[in-house]
Amino acid sequence: MHILILGGTTEARELAAALAAATLAERTGPRVTSSLAGRVAQPRLPAGEVRVGGFGGPAGLAAWLRAEGVDAVIDATHPFAGTISRNAAEAAAEVHVPLLALRRPSWVPVPGDRWHPVGSLDEAAALLPTLGSRIFLTTGRQGLAAFAALDGLFFLARSVDAPEPPMPAHTEVLLDRGPFTLDGERAVLREHRIDVLVTKDSGGAATAPKLTAARELGLPVVVVRRPEPPAGVPTVPDVPSALGWLAQL
Repeated sequence: MHILILGGTTEARELAAALAAATLAERTGPRVTSSLAGRVAQPRLPAGEVRVGGFGGPAGLAAWLRAEGVDAVIDATHPFAGTISRNAAEAAAEVHVPLLALRRPSWVPVPGDRWHPVGSLDEAAALLPTLGSRIFLTTGRQGLAAFAALDGLFFLARSVDAPEPPMPAHTEVLLDRGPFTLDGERAVLREHRIDVLVTKDSGGAATAPKLTAARELGLPVVVVRRPEPPAGVPTVPDVPSALGWLAQL
């Protein structure tokens, strides 16, 4: 059996590691290939085979599935990686290969949170001038263009790799990679005098401490909602559930 994991997330690495461990213990098992988009210069590589780069749209992915004899696809990409998820749904349907989406649950506000849900980065940018002037932007290096016109605000933009223009005129870049600690997030907010946090609803524990730190300081948080997943694709919230789905195959 050949399993393709569309990866790049913690869950994708955990799934690949679990399948590799099972193969080692049983001295036999599936062939596992993890595919990474290649947007991070030095990604954390999962166990097993790894390919880096795009497929060339749904047609290219379908051709790759056929050529490599893939028997199952698990889409464990970031919740905001909408393009590859749509391509995977189309390609898997064309080739008649089972497809599963592995998605960590969304974050849920708790008492004390001052969340402002929005549907896009553009909506977030339009809202910011009404909320504060020193913004902690944690939406990734590819989304800064949406905020480029906000010359009157200060932005602390955190990303794994350095972002490219366009970006706001008053931007300080913080290069860092999660998981992040609560103490560390408290320090970032205080040292940079942040009064608004902007984040995508990526879910998971690795980047959640910033929400707790913002709650403690009473800061407003602009939360970009996730895009809708492709219709008809079964979804599970964690690695054990994905392993159960594979076992049923």
